[in-house]
Amino acid sequence: MSMTEPAPRPDDDPGSEAFPLPTAPVRLPDLTGQVVLVTGAGGWVGQGIALRFAAAGAGVVAHYRTSADAAKAVVARIVERGGDAIALGGDLSHEAECQQVVREAAAWRGPLTALVNNAGVQPVQPLAGMTAADWSAVVDTNLTATFACTQAAAVVMREHGGGTITHIASIEATQPAASHAHYCASKAAVVMHARSAALEYGPDGIRVNAVSPGLIGRPGLEDAWPDGVRRWEHAAPAGRLGRAEDVGDACVFLASPMASFISGHNLVVDGGVSARPTW
Repeated sequence: MSMTEPAPRPDDDPGSEAFPLPTAPVRLPDLTGQVVLVTGAGGWVGQGIALRFAAAGAGVVAHYRTSADAAKAVVARIVERGGDAIALGGDLSHEAECQQVVREAAAWRGPLTALVNNAGVQPVQPLAGMTAADWSAVVDTNLTATFACTQAAAVVMREHGGGTITHIASIEATQPAASHAHYCASKAAVVMHARSAALEYGPDGIRVNAVSPGLIGRPGLEDAWPDGVRRWEHAAPAGRLGRAEDVGDACVFLASPMASFISGHNLVVDGGVSARPTW
């Protein structure tokens, strides 16, 4: 069953709708005193991650590439609720800008304790007509930026006794979809990078994990792709699309002391759809 969406949509392009409040109250771990850098925080999932970290008490650095207005709106919302946040711009397809964003985040208001590598793109393009440039555009954003931001964050985290790094991967890392070859390959590599980084950075007190979401709802998705949404809701044991705060809650958990013995893990957040047999 292909879950490919009908049109490309960068992860840092959330549309104009305001991000909703969580659908049900959740008692979050207390992350007071933590500072988290969320890349791609202007996107729909990125907004959810940033808001959940803020709700847990962390200071939030909301990175954006093109969605400055959306990222600044998230920051304003956090501040209005008594939290602490700033927005930082940067094109993470360039290694130097990855390093700069991490440096600025670490210099903001105390040690950088958490990084969520969320920024990414998901174009829809058949493999047969894909060029090397098309491939590189996805891999550079989804994978190479994750590598560069992780490397830069590990340097500053090591100086303060450690921290946590979470990569946003996808269930398409193990279940490919048509016209997503570059995306699927990049996310599979992201999962393995998390495991490799957990191995090498563990002695520095740095835990590294991945979160693999399934289909996350966003405004307009049901109108744009009604058949895909219906198929997903039928296939998922949970009977619904994912919500951005579902991903955020998983990231908050992995950054918290509750996950202190969890590293090198890929946490699937898909409502159980991966448990459905494919035959």
